[in-house]
Amino acid sequence: MGFLPRKRSRRHRGKVKTWPKDDPSKPVHLTAFLGYKAGMTHILRETHRTGLKISKREEVEAVTIIDTPPMVVVGLVGYVETPRGLRNFKTIFAEHISDECRRRFYRNWHKSKKKAFTKYCKTWQDEEGKKQLEKDFQAMKKYCKVIRAIVHTQTRLLPLRQKKAHIMEVQLNGGTVADKVDWAHEMLEKQIPVSSIFQQNEMIDVIGVTKGRGFKGVTSRWHCKKLPRKTHKGLRKVACIGAWHPARTAYSVARAGQKGYHHRTEINKKIYRIGQGIHMEDGKLVKNNAATTYDPTDKSITPLGGFPHYGEVNNDFVMLKGCVAGTKKRVLTLRKSLLVHTKRSAAENIELKFIDTTSKFGYGRFQTAQEKRAFMGPQKKSITKEKLELKEGEEDL
Repeated sequence: MGFLPRKRSRRHRGKVKTWPKDDPSKPVHLTAFLGYKAGMTHILRETHRTGLKISKREEVEAVTIIDTPPMVVVGLVGYVETPRGLRNFKTIFAEHISDECRRRFYRNWHKSKKKAFTKYCKTWQDEEGKKQLEKDFQAMKKYCKVIRAIVHTQTRLLPLRQKKAHIMEVQLNGGTVADKVDWAHEMLEKQIPVSSIFQQNEMIDVIGVTKGRGFKGVTSRWHCKKLPRKTHKGLRKVACIGAWHPARTAYSVARAGQKGYHHRTEINKKIYRIGQGIHMEDGKLVKNNAATTYDPTDKSITPLGGFPHYGEVNNDFVMLKGCVAGTKKRVLTLRKSLLVHTKRSAAENIELKFIDTTSKFGYGRFQTAQEKRAFMGPQKKSITKEKLELKEGEEDL
């Protein structure tokens, strides 16, 4: 019943329908983050599960890489409690909002006059506006029960054609309502990295829209048993779709229709690593986010040739155990878990020995481009590239 009707999702971005329970004793924090599915690889690790036979054994496991560039806080919303649930009390936006965020408010940015928020931002500049904003912040602290931050992704940091950012409201948990309003006010226009919300070994939930598979028959869509070979007019069918009376087809009878592109929430996904993006440190480029203590090779998480149908992952990333919903490039909502985890598998400390970065397009043999060059010798494309670089250098001189 939870999955009916099997129709195309109305929304492309995963919607959080339940937020984790608030605990005022903890510091103020966000409870969700947006990421983009890049692809899969595999890792080698040693299991630490005392009392089990597999303990201290090496295991190879499939993992998913989710590209998570920092999100930007552009506003906050306050909700008041009513007998019919929560009601929006007040919304405050930041003074400066980037074009990638403003694009979300238009169907055709190119043809538009691009006037979104041009008048609103003036309230932050004149004295009257500042007084009104201060009054709004105080009213939120006085009347609101729930505070949510309005955040958007930075699509310009991704290897995608899309320029329009994804925007969502993320609930703030921890501290008093006043603390939450102050935190959101302070964080306006600032970037929030994924490492400030999630930690390694944490169990999280992934909300997204599954891969679309189009119009399918009952055998593929509902996994009905095929009819005998000699059946008249086809065998990938339901033999009887119901009695004469009631003279209607029941909803519970398998029928052909849409398969895939459904909104789904998958719980208990363990974080194996939160990797730092490629960055400069002491004047040097640091890109060894796929190295481990056992395999200190200087390599990034992007496999040779890039992730198929995605590209390179140069930002912070989250490595999750197993698979997640959706196709490559799909936007996914990562949410803090609603449950209290007591299982040993949830509490297990993950120590990776090796992360595979061979090409995912064919049978990859080499972990890095240097390793490939050392084995294959100079290739035609590298020689021509060197010649071109030399020629350009001579022309500059």
